[in-house]
Amino acid sequence: MDQKHTDNPAMGSIEPQIEAWRAHLRKSHAITSQDAAELEDHLREQVASLGADGLSDDEAFLVAVKRMGAIDALTREFAREHSDRLWKQLVLSGDAGHGDADPSATGWPRKMWVALALAVAAAVAIKIPALFGIPFDDQPTAFYPLNIGLIILPFVAAYFAWDRPLPRSGRLGLAAVFALAAIVVNAFPFSPAPGTKVSHTLVLTVLHLPIALWLAVGVAYVGGQWRGSDRRMDFVRFTGEVFIYFVLIGLGGAVLIAMTIGIFEAIGIKVEPLVTGWILPCGIAGAAVIATWLVEAKQSVIENMAPVLTRIFTPLFTLLLLSFIATMVWTGRGFDVKREILIAFDLLLVVVFGLLLYSISARDSMAPPGLNDWIQLTLIGAALVVDVLALWAIGSRISGQGFTPNRVAALGENVILLANLGGSAFLYARFLWGRVALPRLLNWQTFYLYIFAAWAAVVAFLFPLLFGFA
Repeated sequence: MDQKHTDNPAMGSIEPQIEAWRAHLRKSHAITSQDAAELEDHLREQVASLGADGLSDDEAFLVAVKRMGAIDALTREFAREHSDRLWKQLVLSGDAGHGDADPSATGWPRKMWVALALAVAAAVAIKIPALFGIPFDDQPTAFYPLNIGLIILPFVAAYFAWDRPLPRSGRLGLAAVFALAAIVVNAFPFSPAPGTKVSHTLVLTVLHLPIALWLAVGVAYVGGQWRGSDRRMDFVRFTGEVFIYFVLIGLGGAVLIAMTIGIFEAIGIKVEPLVTGWILPCGIAGAAVIATWLVEAKQSVIENMAPVLTRIFTPLFTLLLLSFIATMVWTGRGFDVKREILIAFDLLLVVVFGLLLYSISARDSMAPPGLNDWIQLTLIGAALVVDVLALWAIGSRISGQGFTPNRVAALGENVILLANLGGSAFLYARFLWGRVALPRLLNWQTFYLYIFAAWAAVVAFLFPLLFGFA
């Protein structure tokens, strides 16, 4: 401890309290160690001044902290005043806070090397099928769409299995899950449905298998401590954050690919085969692992981005759904229940689910209800109406033309979303009326991760058996 902080006898009795205050303050990535030291000096000056006025040590400490403001508000103010640090964190910071490197140190931290090694391994793995005559753009067997998650996600899980205190039994269990899934789905004798060129259950497995496997990655992410809504919510946040980084990497990669094709085209060389055969598949595989590491290494940056994006897109999606409902009422047109349309609507409803989760997780549970809460409730209500209309259309199609894998899958997914949205609307309304606490709504949302994972596994593994692989 600094000598100037120990010379004053009056300070000795409150040192534990100051230490706790300092530890809490330094958890914020918006405040550097130097900032924290300056604030601590200011706090001690306030305590000394109040003590000279006759207050006891404990009273002086409480009043000084109150005058300086709540720590959360203090860190938000620092983030606003030092917004340039966002870019410094993006470019310069290492794995600070994770025991790996000082943020100001030069050189590459150990976690980066591990992530790069796994990214290269994923890029190599995605090219192994080519050794057996299966190109990346192979269409007849749909090998890559079916196995893309089985090729890439084990390396993401491996990063967390290395970084987290996951027991050996947990690591073996994860390996067994991926191996068993690979054996089962590749053993399925998918065949086109009568009168079509594609197996409907194959498409459903392609869409739902990555969802089920992603929840297995979640077990590695939380170090095997999946119980409790807080840890599940951490994984939900990570999912959204890694998606943001993956999209940003993808946009940069698309520009790079376009420029590569353009500059070689200028000298009469066509590099499209190299792009589609090597750069694209290896880039996708490697980007998934790098995005995972970036979320972990740049946590302070993405924590500021995700809530802002939620605040921006929640009103926009609300307006979208309200406009759609108004247009349906005005024109009198019903749902088109083609497979592509159903997939689009289900994705839209899942986005609403994600927006609700992020909004709740970023919200101060002690703050009174505000305008954004009413917008959230409006969004949930509009999504409920759209889901009911979709269910009505699906039910009409099933009653008139019978069951198919796509219709049953869409029916189940929309029923699950209806129950989730209905419960969310009920709990949110009660929160706005002061009847329930916000954490209860968050628990309801994170509980549904089990439901979504279970249904995804049913569609991916049981539907092919139930519908004869057609």
